[in-house]
Formats: sequence, structure tokens, C-alpha cells
Amino acid sequence: MKIAFLVGEFPKLSQVFIINQITGLIDRGHEVHIYALEGPSREQKQHPQVAKYQLLERTYYAPTPPENYGLRFLQAIALLIRYSDRDPGLLGRSLNAARYGKSVLSLRLLYATMPFLGSRAYDIIHCQFGVYGLQGMMLQRIEALTGQLVCSFRGFDVSEYPRRCGQQVYQSLFATDMFALANCEFFRRRVIELGCHEERIVVHGSGIDCQKFALTLRQFPADGIIRIVTIGRLVEKKGIEYGIRALAQLAKAHPNVNYQIIGEGELRPHLQQLITDLGLRDRVQLLGSRRQAEIIEILNRSHLFIAPCVTSQTGDQDAPVNTLKEAMAMGLPVVSTRHGGIPELVEDGVSGFLVAERDADAIAAKLNYLMEHPEEWPKMGQAGRNRVEVQYNINTLNDELVEIYQSLCADSKTSKVSQVSI
Repeated sequence: MKIAFLVGEFPKLSQVFIINQITGLIDRGHEVHIYALEGPSREQKQHPQVAKYQLLERTYYAPTPPENYGLRFLQAIALLIRYSDRDPGLLGRSLNAARYGKSVLSLRLLYATMPFLGSRAYDIIHCQFGVYGLQGMMLQRIEALTGQLVCSFRGFDVSEYPRRCGQQVYQSLFATDMFALANCEFFRRRVIELGCHEERIVVHGSGIDCQKFALTLRQFPADGIIRIVTIGRLVEKKGIEYGIRALAQLAKAHPNVNYQIIGEGELRPHLQQLITDLGLRDRVQLLGSRRQAEIIEILNRSHLFIAPCVTSQTGDQDAPVNTLKEAMAMGLPVVSTRHGGIPELVEDGVSGFLVAERDADAIAAKLNYLMEHPEEWPKMGQAGRNRVEVQYNINTLNDELVEIYQSLCADSKTSKVSQVSI
């Protein structure tokens, strides 16, 4: 099959789940092209699979529209002059405001059209996140590309985005023959509430390569230092503030605890100040972003994992996050929250513990229990590994994804034959 992936920035370390799908499809012999509608990633570090699979050579970037409309207009003129002979019909359609509406007037459709000048025919157009599903729909309408539209709903696009743009934001998308994937049952139900027909959406989770995350059943460390870790962007919905506050409570009774936080983001100054204010500079470290090999090394040295996710003030929520799956696959007992799709991954009292959002006291209490009962660690670690292997194995999920694609292509061909017969 010939498959187009529509994404935002590419590649991003926080979106390894997209890379995993792309490389899985390539391994299975399919032709994959990547269209980054928000341009190249501004991150300096890259996932090793990007180079191994030469993904940048498969990637086409849309120019980024300037926020200032005057500059955007001038740059649009320059683009039209430069590419006027490439596909004048498509360029003309991308500027037809009478037919295609406000995305034309904002000139954003013109910018998004640039990577598609010329023939772009695909079997599958897979839009990662609902916001790019809307763009994929518009690109189909102006005949910038053809193929069966598939849209993955993953988090902010189901929670924050409809809250900001209105509950009807996806109605035009759901009125097409688009097929939707949700990465957990929690978000599947939410997409249906937003107007998607139940028969047009299934749960298809984000997987990890379990072979890369070797299981080690944890034991109480010989040096007595219990190492706790969190991995996630330093943004509100990751709830890292509550992990730090929980550590402040633990540190009073347990001088042998250390907490490392892997990730980068806008809240770093705030979190660093909180660490200082709570007197935790020798106990809590913000390590910044790390490559996968470095993350695995840190997880290997750790004993417990915290994923203190919360619903942000904007309504943003998480699915079962991949970093939590990786920690569980490596045998770390976890403490997380009853948030979004996380209860579908973590079995409370089996592979770890779940507490209410924004409850640092509860996080501290569960961590304290685990620190005082290290005999529970191997059992919880094995349960977590089993859960991930059964439900989130990337190879199984990529096989499932291919089956979904093939079924949609077969249905599309049947539909076209029926239309011809009529």
C-alpha cells in the first residue's frame, strides 16, 4: 500500500508512537510518505529510528505561515510566483474562498498545499490527531491528494481542542467517509460524544517494542538509595509538580530517596523554583530531554516510577502514555492517577497504584507503602510487564493497523464498484 502520514512538526521525541507506526509499516513492505504541516521539529535530539530508516528523506514540509497576516500575505505571493507552473489548478483551488471558506481567507490552506503540488495519490491518508484530520479533509476537497482518510485521536485533540473551538468542531470531518482510531476506550467514547458514528471508530492503542525494554524484577538496593523517576514533558497535564510535592513529604521520613525527572518544557523554571523552595535540590533533578538509550539506562537504575498526570486548566488530557508503558515493561512498580485512559493501562493494586489527580498526599502515601514493602516490587513489576506485552506490543498493533487499512481499501473498492453498477 501507498500511505501518507499527515502530522504537525516532525520528528518529535514526544511522539515516538508516530515513528513506531511509520517504521512498522516500512518493515511490512509498505511505501510511506510523511507530510509535516507545521514544518520541521525544532528539537536538536532525534529518535535513533529517524536516521536508521532515513525518515527525513520521506518527509515533505509545508512552509510555516507567519502569524502576522501582512507578512503571511507577502510570503504567499512569493510562493505563488515560485510555484505557479507546478500545479496551477491546485493552487487556484486552494485560493477559492467562495467554495472552501475561511481556511482559504487565512491563507493557511495555500501553505498546507505546497508539499502536494503534482500528483499525490495514496491508498491511505493517515492523519495523526484530529486537527490534522480537518486539514486532510480540506486537502482532499481541493484534490491535493486522494485516498481513504484515517484519523487518529490521541489526547488534546479530543479534550482541549473541542473545549476551545466548540463541540461541533469535527462535524464536517465526521460527515465524510473518514475512519477514526482512538488510542484508548476513554477517548473513543469522547469522539463518539463529539459526533462520530460508532461504526466508524475503533480503539487502536499506541505500542512499544517490548524487546527494547528488558524486564528486571526490582529488589531493594544494596546502597539503600531508592531511585524514583518520571518521564514527560514539563507541561501542566503531566502533573510533575505533584510528584515533586510528594517527594518533599517522603524526604522527611526517608533520607535515602532520589527523584529524577526526564523531559523538557515551558514549566521548567517554575518546577526548578519549586524544588529550591522545598529544599529538594539534593534530592530532585530535572535532567532535561534524553535519547532513548539514555532513558533506558536511567530506568534500569531506578526502582519506582511516577506518572502524576492531571487534567490541565485548558481541559487537555492524556491517554495511556508510552513512557508509563516502557517503565512497566521494564518491571518498575508505578504510581499514577485516575486520569484519561491511564486506568486502562495500570491495574490499581496489581501493577501499581492509582490515586486522584492533584493529590500529592496520596502519591506520597503510595510511594511510602512501596518503599516500606519492597517484597511487593517483583510481583507488581511482572504484572506490569504482562499487561504491556498483551495489550501494547507494537508488532501486534502494527499488524492490526495494516489489517484496518486493508479492510478500508477493500470497502472503498467495493463501494466504487457498486456506484459503477448503479
